[in-house]
Amino acid sequence: MIIDKLKLDCSIVSKYLIEFVKQEIVKTGLKKAVLGLSGGIDSSLAAYIAKEALGKENVYGIMMPYRSSSKDSLNDAMKVVEDTGINYKIFEITKPADAYINSFDKMSNLRKGNVFARLRMITLFDHSSEYSALVVGTSNKTELLLGYGTWYGDMASCLNPIGDLYKNQIYQLSRYFNLPKSILEKKPSADLWVGQSDEDELGFSYDDADVILYHLFDLRFSVDEVAALGFDKELVEAIANRVRKNQFKRLPPIIAKISKRTINIDFRYLRDWGL
Repeated sequence: MIIDKLKLDCSIVSKYLIEFVKQEIVKTGLKKAVLGLSGGIDSSLAAYIAKEALGKENVYGIMMPYRSSSKDSLNDAMKVVEDTGINYKIFEITKPADAYINSFDKMSNLRKGNVFARLRMITLFDHSSEYSALVVGTSNKTELLLGYGTWYGDMASCLNPIGDLYKNQIYQLSRYFNLPKSILEKKPSADLWVGQSDEDELGFSYDDADVILYHLFDLRFSVDEVAALGFDKELVEAIANRVRKNQFKRLPPIIAKISKRTINIDFRYLRDWGL
């Protein structure tokens, strides 16, 4: 099957990602990690990786439900805590979110979802300061390419161990880490509002998106070449256009160039330059 092209050697990949988290945090002089624990497969996998990298006592999973959030999501997040033994905290965002939302006569679900995501990131970065920790990201490669996330919300982090894994590969590695069955089997959802489903909102399946994105951006196939694999050309074009349209979400803010050496344009160094 064409999806088999995404098959991982989970033994090697898991060791690399564990070492990645350890090295990227320890070299800053810190030893702890904070992450949002939603009960979804992405954040759950990130928690397992962080626990193996830093030890359960150095990882903090923060659960941030809204009043309409699924109770099953919170239960699944607690299963991760019980299985890994990491620290956890439940901070309900209902009051601060409603304080902002209720100042408007009307707000769309999209705007509300962005408010929730950004409020959760405020919470995580505040807790990272409290615990002297770094925020570990939980966005996968499929989401990042599609721009399926909130800019400076769930897409924000200090380091991201799963950002180069397509959704299908997230499932592969999650089975390798033996995540709870309920997390592995449930329908992917950001749980931003009642009944919300990732694939329903996107309009296509993750499996189709993963294979199309892999050929477009890893193998650099043209739209026509990907369509020749058996995919609807309109779908391939729509996904390619979505990636292009959301490029701004994957970049630092654009700075108007005035001087000879402009930050992020000419003045570019590795993250650990000078250390």
